[in-house]
Amino acid sequence: MPREAYGEADAFEAGSTKPRQRSSRPSTNASKPAAGDRRSRAASDSAGDRRSHDGKPARKAPSQARSASTASNVSPKQNSPKQNSPKQNSPKQRQKAEATETLATGVQTLVVTPDEADMRVDRFLVARFPQLAFTHIQRIVRKGELRIDGKRAKPNERLASGQSVRIPPLKLEERKAPVRAAGRDQEDAEFLKSITLYEDSDVMVLNKPMGLAVQGGSGTTRHVDGLLEALRGADGQKPRLVHRLDKDTAGCLVIAKTRLAASTLAKTFRSRSARKIYWALVAGVPRVKQGRVSTYLAKEEALDGDARMRVARHGDDGASHAVTYYALVDTMAQKLAWLSLKPVTGRTHQLRAHTAHIGHPIVGDPKYFDIENWELPGGIQKKLHLLARRIVIPHPRTGKPIDVTAPLPPHMQQTWNLLGFDTSLYDPIVEAPEE
Repeated sequence: MPREAYGEADAFEAGSTKPRQRSSRPSTNASKPAAGDRRSRAASDSAGDRRSHDGKPARKAPSQARSASTASNVSPKQNSPKQNSPKQNSPKQRQKAEATETLATGVQTLVVTPDEADMRVDRFLVARFPQLAFTHIQRIVRKGELRIDGKRAKPNERLASGQSVRIPPLKLEERKAPVRAAGRDQEDAEFLKSITLYEDSDVMVLNKPMGLAVQGGSGTTRHVDGLLEALRGADGQKPRLVHRLDKDTAGCLVIAKTRLAASTLAKTFRSRSARKIYWALVAGVPRVKQGRVSTYLAKEEALDGDARMRVARHGDDGASHAVTYYALVDTMAQKLAWLSLKPVTGRTHQLRAHTAHIGHPIVGDPKYFDIENWELPGGIQKKLHLLARRIVIPHPRTGKPIDVTAPLPPHMQQTWNLLGFDTSLYDPIVEAPEE
């Protein structure tokens, strides 16, 4: 693919009996004395001077003939070589010992399962103890009360299968479930089903509508993460988000339904193994039909308190490298262009900031559209024209590709119809390199 290096100047790139203890109780091995004799001899029995029925001292058993020092030592069973035998170190015995410790001290030792591998330690605790407040979990980790294989855990540390996680005594308070209107769960579950593009036992891909937030925030009460409460299972677990889309971006949103899927898919997105293609309508027509935008992006706070991303230089505080490939699909009178976009990295507002950086901001973008005196063509709604069109990810269990495509949202479909754009046109970004 031909390349245009926009912004490259900014892009520096976890039997034997015990010795007898002296007691007021008579020996079970001697003949049983009469009730009156038992009372009269209580004092002498308590001193260990047991007698026979005829009043003569009874012959001491070999075990009773031991010296006091021998009797106070560890029992023969404890000294036996069998103590270190594989049988005594079996998982069942270790589990029993751990359960005993938990009952006595409140300390628990949990073993990470394969499905939990690569999970952050705080998320691991959320999954294991859904009734535990997340703030309490953070406090436990921050104070160093959590141990992974005996070592102090870090808040962002990721777990490996088989590791032992030592949990201090927990304050497990029953959290009050949010008050939900009658039938709310059913309504939310039906809504999620209506926007599901793909689903199996591990993964869901939703067609997120434009205007629906992925997570809650200030003043946001309806969002995807909240809707997923309707799908919470009997074990207390609910499907989890593994990546994000902006509130006003429509299209493919991947959801993990199991712990295995959550940890595996999170790793997929971090390693950039997921292939994502977006469609956008931008102002103007890029001079170079296919290109590469490479810059550094950093967050900045606007005067109104609304955060946005700015193009930064290498070394700037909070700056992260961001790379996007783009390709021109169709145009309308040199005033509008349909771009296909392929982000290599996944920075906040990356596509919106990059298209604005090359002089072609996305139509309807309230944050990054900065062309003065630009008029929106009649019939086109002033909404963000950005769609997460397609995603291809390896299945977390089988490794086979999941390839899902989202349709245009209503406002973009209206625009495409108005401009005569044909969605069946070949998308040249499909063959773009990953790096």
